[in-house]
Amino acid sequence: MENLRLVEINTTAFNEENIFLVTDLTDEQIESVIAPIVEGERNEEIEYDNESLIGALLMVYSSNIVIGYNSGGIDKITI
Repeated sequence: MENLRLVEINTTAFNEENIFLVTDLTDEQIESVIAPIVEGERNEEIEYDNESLIGALLMVYSSNIVIGYNSGGIDKITI
């Protein structure tokens, strides 16, 4: 569990579309899966949403920890 971290992934110009992952994956592992999908949409070859990006990570790295949250799914506590 010492390798778990919270990662914010930005794939668009809109911060509200960011994805937050609790994961043990490295930046390189995440980018190797997500970058081709994002590039495919930019080239108008495919479409994706945040859930499909998380699903792709889970498919490729099924033995790793990947828990995804959309930016609206993060709870905030103000004290």
